[in-house]
Amino acid sequence: MTNSIILTNKQIIHKIKRIAYQILEVNSSEKEIIIAGITKNGFTFAKKIKVELNQITDINILLCEVLVDKKNPLRPVKTSLHISSYTNKSIVLVDDVLNSGSTLIYGVKHFLEVPLKRFKTAVLVNRDHKKYPVKADFKGISLSTTLQDNITVDFDTTEAIAYID
Repeated sequence: MTNSIILTNKQIIHKIKRIAYQILEVNSSEKEIIIAGITKNGFTFAKKIKVELNQITDINILLCEVLVDKKNPLRPVKTSLHISSYTNKSIVLVDDVLNSGSTLIYGVKHFLEVPLKRFKTAVLVNRDHKKYPVKADFKGISLSTTLQDNITVDFDTTEAIAYID
């Protein structure tokens, strides 16, 4: 079976820029925005969004890694920032792919236990197979796929790529 490319590196760069501008538009009056990436690819995607935001705004952008145990999501979620760093702030929770919604919903649950000023979600690829009532406020691309399809975003190479395998 061959991989079908859904986003090239050039397209991913374009999506990152568009998402960064959307985040800025919603948070233009903020003094600080927290970009919280779910560990591994979500965090890598969050770092790329932060770089883009730093180029287009003087708003302080804080990066936060969100550690969700994907095999056992009921375990407590941990973050690289102390809770006081994001209390009453605007947060964007970021992941690479929204599949069933389980990883994102457990990340959302963690942040909902803290008083926030604003909370949004961002994903590079949004799929239409959600088990949980979670949505992406900012998305690079939406795809209707089969349940058997697996979406992979590879940020590890010199050029990022997203494909169905």
